[in-house]
Amino acid sequence: MNILKTLQERYTTKLYDPTHRLSKEEIEQIKELLRLSPSSINSQPWAFDIISEGKLKAHLSEHSMNNKERVRTASHIIVIHVYRSVKTFEEERISTLAEGAQAFYRAKVATRGEDAVQGWMERQAYIALGVLLTALPTMGIDTTPMEGIDLQAYDSILGHAKYRPIVAVALGRRDPKDETQPTLTPKSRRTDIFL
Repeated sequence: MNILKTLQERYTTKLYDPTHRLSKEEIEQIKELLRLSPSSINSQPWAFDIISEGKLKAHLSEHSMNNKERVRTASHIIVIHVYRSVKTFEEERISTLAEGAQAFYRAKVATRGEDAVQGWMERQAYIALGVLLTALPTMGIDTTPMEGIDLQAYDSILGHAKYRPIVAVALGRRDPKDETQPTLTPKSRRTDIFL
């Protein structure tokens, strides 16, 4: 595996092949990738919906803004959630961690207040998103990270009492006609980012 080549070829897919479906084996590998994602102090403040069911995807697509067609035609959608309640997060996750991790959380995170803890949990979820966006191309799976969704509608549709959605990812196989793939439209990246 050449990770640099993978990242050069990876892109945000705009058109999916609606006939392609990921296999059960691929979904199991994706679950393990998510399970192994790193997080600060091993807090793992997340949960994941992996959605393939057509009616549910169609319902979510109606609340996906410019991503409507991607949600509808992709093989699967992963919705990344974090704990809704800081208290529940602390009871279920922080209390299970090593004392040093608990002390760090109490001194450096919790002291900043609930809004800051919620923001911190969201940033952990984006680490899992980064793992997905880097790892899935090595499996030949195309992706579209999606903040352009109505989170309140997704929350209402998915209805998890303990978790709230943060971001979603469409997965599948690109349509060969997708003009944004790097073989047709070269990637554009800044070169002046190193200080």
